Amino acid sequence: MACFLPLRPVRVTPVRVKNNKPTRRKPRHRPCPPPPGRSSRLYVRIQPKDIAMFRFLLEAHDNLGIFTVTDRFQGILMLRYSPHQEREMRAFLHSLKNVVPVDVLHEAPEPRVG
Repeated sequence: MACFLPLRPVRVTPVRVKNNKPTRRKPRHRPCPPPPGRSSRLYVRIQPKDIAMFRFLLEAHDNLGIFTVTDRFQGILMLRYSPHQEREMRAFLHSLKNVVPVDVLHEAPEPRVG
């Protein structure tokens, strides 16, 4: 017959208190920027056979952005991403050139308001 020892209760100390209620949430290191009004867009050209690989690599980078195939025969994609992640998207495209040849065509102009 097996003998089981009773488990000691684990005491969780709250990290901070909000509205007199303890929470386990860790405080943010930096404040979140305000949400953008529109997504940034970027057009790229890749080989049509590499579109699936590009999708998998983009998803592997924490869904950095999404894309739509604009022209499947020429391999032109429209990337949409948050304006706050411009630097990360450019770094991703630069690092991707060793795996999948990527040509950045141009940036889409901002739509006119009014």
